[in-house]
Order: sequence, then C-alpha cells, then structure tokens
Amino acid sequence: MERRANVLDRTGRPSAVSPRDYRDAMSRFAGAVHVVTTDGAAGRRGVTVLAVVSVSDDPPTLVVCLNRNRAENTWFAENGCFAINTLCGDQIDLARAFAGEGGLTMDRRFALGRWSRLVTGAPVLEGARMVLDCRLVDVRPVHTHYVMFGEVVGVGASARGAALLYLDRDYRSL
Repeated sequence: MERRANVLDRTGRPSAVSPRDYRDAMSRFAGAVHVVTTDGAAGRRGVTVLAVVSVSDDPPTLVVCLNRNRAENTWFAENGCFAINTLCGDQIDLARAFAGEGGLTMDRRFALGRWSRLVTGAPVLEGARMVLDCRLVDVRPVHTHYVMFGEVVGVGASARGAALLYLDRDYRSL
C-alpha cells in the first residue's frame, strides 16, 4: 500500500492518511451486515450499514454511524428511533437494495422483506439473524457521519445459520 504525502484533511491540516488509503485499509476489516431502519413522522427509511458497535449493557446501548451525504438520514433523529436488523447469509439482495444498488425506491426496498414492529415502531425484519429496537438518545455529527446512540428497548432473533459479512468489498457468508 502506497503512502501519500502532503494530504490535507477536511479541516485543512496535514494528514498522514488519505481518505482513499483509509477506505482501502478498512475494506480488509470484516463486518456483520445490518439494515438500520426507522419510521415515524419524518418518514420510513432503511440503510445498509456495517458500523454498529455495542457501548454498554446497563443500560443496553449501541452506536450506529450513518453517512451525512443523504438528507434523508436525518429522519432517524427526527423519528427518534431505529432498529438494527442483522442479516443472514442468504439476504444479500436486501443488503444490496438498502445500500442503494439498483436505484429502487424505499417502498420497493422494503417490499423485498417481511417487516413487523417491536416497541418503537421502527421496521424490524422477519427472518433477520438478530434485531435490536432502539430509542435514540443522542446524535453527534462527526466529520462525514452522524454517530447515533440508541438505548435498546426491544430484542428479537429468529434465524440461525450463516451470518452475512462484508470483506474485501464483497458479501460473504460465515
């Protein structure tokens, strides 16, 4: 991997690592694939994400990161809730659709699965490997992303078997 000199970050300061080099390195990081969803007054939305991390088990809290390049991603904060739907190995079509591949409308993306609700009203995927229904407790803009903190208020799990992972810019089952 080549290191680029004299790269400036978003604030104009010198950076030792370019965004491209960072993305290339992170492509080597295997991650579970999730569809994060919301619904409410602002609207229904779902997005494929890898960036989900547990923060605490008392109270159960996690963070999820969403790109700020889509105005619709503010709907998660406006609705005050979201659900993390962890995908199974055979749900690649859902992952691709909610990642924006194929240019499907949000209604058509949701039509690819069967959805229900737990506590908050955020859509939860029937047949997901695991579901965490969250009440939004904080949102912080950090550079290119929104970092959303959610308190888990509902849990669901229905599927066993292979999990869907993303590694080396491709989907894989494990």
